[in-house]
Amino acid sequence: MKYYYDLHLHSCLSPCGDMDMTPNNIVNMAKLLGLDVIALTDHNTSLNCKAAMEVGKEVGLVVIPGMELTTSEDIHAVCLFPTLEQAIDWNDYVDEKRIKIKNKAEIYGRQVIMNSADEEIGEIENLLLPSSNIGIYEAYHKAKEFGGICYPAHIDRDSLSILSVLGEIDEYCGFRTAELADKSKLPELKKLHPILNNMNIVTSSDAHYLENMREAENFLELEELSAENVIKYLDR
Repeated sequence: MKYYYDLHLHSCLSPCGDMDMTPNNIVNMAKLLGLDVIALTDHNTSLNCKAAMEVGKEVGLVVIPGMELTTSEDIHAVCLFPTLEQAIDWNDYVDEKRIKIKNKAEIYGRQVIMNSADEEIGEIENLLLPSSNIGIYEAYHKAKEFGGICYPAHIDRDSLSILSVLGEIDEYCGFRTAELADKSKLPELKKLHPILNNMNIVTSSDAHYLENMREAENFLELEELSAENVIKYLDR
């Protein structure tokens, strides 16, 4: 069965995320757009996943807990987990590995933690944008240790992507999936990087604003929809 997805979304916890990107707004906008499953992937944190998952359960939308990791090379990678507990364990691990710089909200934006009623319950003090000391060659393997999956984000972009930084996707990274921002670029990229012919390709919005969330277009074919099944599909 076809299930429509967006596996790369940011909430108001990402400093570059709009304050309108609350758990309720994200989940309900996804429903209005016809999506079946989304992933919340804030920069280097998973602390708004709990609220989004609770809202998703209420409205009948699967929310996968995740994170957009910044590796030591300044490469962005999407990390997804079957359960909230695994995502929070990963969050704690990454937090220990992050460069700690105090956030300047007037410059970078606030980093707000919310509950499922969209009430502010906390704010992260250190800026979430700087890189971790987790390298791109270990990211997939380390996420697997925590029960999840990791894959390079928006590989077709000119910055903060594995191709813009390294110029290639090395098989030793272990990635089974890659994300495109614009799937029309895939034929050209496959010619330049044949490894993509053997990888799962997903296209997600990387939305930081509600108006950037996309209508249902991209889908996965699964026997049954669950976070675990999506991750198994992407890791095959």
